[in-house]
Parts: sequence; C-alpha cells; structure tokens
Amino acid sequence: MEGIISTILKYLAVFATGGALCLIGQLLINYTKLTPARILVLFLVLGVILQAVGVYQAVVDFGNAGATIPIIGFGYSLAKGAMEGAKIGFLEAISGGFKAVTIGIDSAIFFAYIFSLIFRSRTKKC
Repeated sequence: MEGIISTILKYLAVFATGGALCLIGQLLINYTKLTPARILVLFLVLGVILQAVGVYQAVVDFGNAGATIPIIGFGYSLAKGAMEGAKIGFLEAISGGFKAVTIGIDSAIFFAYIFSLIFRSRTKKC
C-alpha cells in the first residue's frame, strides 16, 4: 500500500510541475504581446540559465518528466550536457549539449518519418 501511495504522489508531482510550466506559458500568451515562438525561445533560454545557476536541478528532482519533457527541459538538457563536457575540455563543452539531446531529436525525426509513411497529409476543406 505504501508503494502505491508513493507512486501516486510521484505522478501528482510530475503533473503539477508540467502543469505549472504550461500555466506560465498560457499566462504569457494571454497577458503579454509575446508570440508563441518567442515564448518557446524564452523557455528554452530560461532552462539553460536556470541549469547554469543550479536552480533547475531541484525542479527536475521534484517533477521528473514534468520538468524535463517541456521545452524548458530541452534547455536544461543542453546546459547540463555542456557543463559536463566542460569538465573534459573546450570542444566537449561545445559538443556536450548536443550529445545530451541527440536521442530526443533522433527519435522525433524517426517517428515523424514513420508517421509520414503511414498517414497522408491533406488540405482541410472548410
């Protein structure tokens, strides 16, 4: 029973973290003149900055996938990879961020290709 409660609390933490990040994005869309593209860039850069100063790791520890799946988590992964690579050398600092996010990018390309083979795109008729 204790394991079930622990699992439910973890799911709630993931949901709350991801939901809070989405809420912030929605509030920015509703109450500012920022475009969605600029908000995405803002979240990406914010993820890099928060990881660089050591704040975002605590959010990831609490929210797990709720903090790493949104675009801010992509910035976090880039910064984390670059920081780990910087321990080895300058070139690893540059390539470390790309190595950290390679699997996500590769899987997005792979699945997009698979779905393009399965489904046909067509223009929506009004």
